[in-house]
Amino acid sequence: MKIVPYVIAMAIFVLGMFLFGLAFTVTVFQGAIFIAGILAIALSLAIPFHFLRN
Repeated sequence: MKIVPYVIAMAIFVLGMFLFGLAFTVTVFQGAIFIAGILAIALSLAIPFHFLRN
């Protein structure tokens, strides 16, 4: 069952990369969207470190 955390983490990572790109194209809340991208990527890295640390 190690594939489920991997798929979730990969989806969150891709979402974070999307938010990085979106932050440079919108005209409002650029900083908040960029920070949300950073937090999403940090979360996507924390999931495998926590659940897959065998």
